[in-house]
Amino acid sequence: MARANVLLLPEAGSGHLMSLIEAGKRLLTHGEGPAVTVTVLVVRPATSESAAEVDAHVRRVEASGLGVRFHRLPAVEPPMDCVAGNVQEFKSRYMQLQAPHVKAAAAELGAAALVVDFFATGVLDVAREVGVSTYVYFTSTAALLALMLRLPALEEEVPVDFEEFDGTVDVPGLPLVPAGSIPAFMGRKESPNFKWFVYHGRRFMDADGIIINTVAELEPGLLAAIADGRCVPGRQAPPLYPIGPVLDLEAKPSSNVHCVRWLDAQPPASVLFLCFGSMGWFDAAKAHEVAAGLERSGHRFLWALRGLPAAGSVHPTEANLDELLPEGFLERTKERGLVWPTWAPQKEILAHAAIGGFVTHCGWNSTLESLWNGVPLVPWPLYAEQRLNAFELVRDMGVAVPLKVDRKRDNFVEAAELERAVRSLMDDASEEGRKAREKAAEMKAVCRNAVAADGGSSYAALQRLLGAIRRGAPCSSFSTMTQ
Repeated sequence: MARANVLLLPEAGSGHLMSLIEAGKRLLTHGEGPAVTVTVLVVRPATSESAAEVDAHVRRVEASGLGVRFHRLPAVEPPMDCVAGNVQEFKSRYMQLQAPHVKAAAAELGAAALVVDFFATGVLDVAREVGVSTYVYFTSTAALLALMLRLPALEEEVPVDFEEFDGTVDVPGLPLVPAGSIPAFMGRKESPNFKWFVYHGRRFMDADGIIINTVAELEPGLLAAIADGRCVPGRQAPPLYPIGPVLDLEAKPSSNVHCVRWLDAQPPASVLFLCFGSMGWFDAAKAHEVAAGLERSGHRFLWALRGLPAAGSVHPTEANLDELLPEGFLERTKERGLVWPTWAPQKEILAHAAIGGFVTHCGWNSTLESLWNGVPLVPWPLYAEQRLNAFELVRDMGVAVPLKVDRKRDNFVEAAELERAVRSLMDDASEEGRKAREKAAEMKAVCRNAVAADGGSSYAALQRLLGAIRRGAPCSSFSTMTQ
């Protein structure tokens, strides 16, 4: 039997591209041999910086011999009339403009199925026009998926904008969510960002299935709530395929990096790692508070500190430690701490035996890497859906201790509050920390068991997905499959 050709349509940014390519690798390598072929439809990013990143990643995958194919879509004019800050609107409109090229590629390449990034639901119809099954790839949590499915109804139920609402929001499968934990881009109902997320929430229901980068045992209540129709009453949700954690788990070690060698000399589970993602950076005011909190906590730390992005870039620069840190801080803490002013090999650091905790921006990939290694967290959300992630990690999963973040002061954290959270997580006598450590260790086992070929839930979900793709029709729902 000829192998079905699966087209993957990532959002133009490199982060979503890398995640969907990793999912494509899973499709190719599942079981005893490839049952499908995988072709990535590459959308040219709107900025030269992002385009260079995407090109470099595509070249690396092409040279790897993994068998992932690439088809570059023709360039389209980006929607330059988007107001600055409306990032979600820009991404959604830009992906919608790809629709005629996606339709042409599906016909030209003989596609059996199209898997689209959740920002690209605007192209679902053109795939259907050429008889191709369609799946949404959801890069984030089941919590955000449930919220987005609920969003059209919440638009009517909540009488004011979320950013002005003092109450709680009902997201089936979660404890009642404080309005302050709703992502900032959903804060105002008249915002184009909000309207696009309402649109995507509706369109998810039109897909033949939703592939999600989570583990069934990690978010069981949320996945069940979605599958049972509690998020969109009166409609049956598409089949869910939780195939996570979708991570590059075979990354080559970088042990020649000094910060990793420094960890080699530290006691087991003694070091707090602080890192804030590819776009996280601190000014001197925030850095001073972090420094004071770390110094007063008395705990060992490895802090990846980045500086202000250069003009025209979204990525942080190498930090000037003399400008960002309090005078004498490095000298006073040199026996138990290291400030690393540039990119750090996060995956390898989180896997190191010396790491005992992680202060993180709560990006979902970073969170999954932490849970894969059983590292408990202190959530410091900065942007995107990270507020909701932080709430879920503390209140639902129990793998994190809370941190009070002042959103009205650009996500500022006082030194005393950071010191309290660090002690709570890292002190041996802390009951709160003990519980978070135990839950993180439990989730490590959950994540690793999920991808195992002998009964793992994510392995089985991938098997069901491949079966549905080959048949050209969706499989039964998540709730049925997990009973």
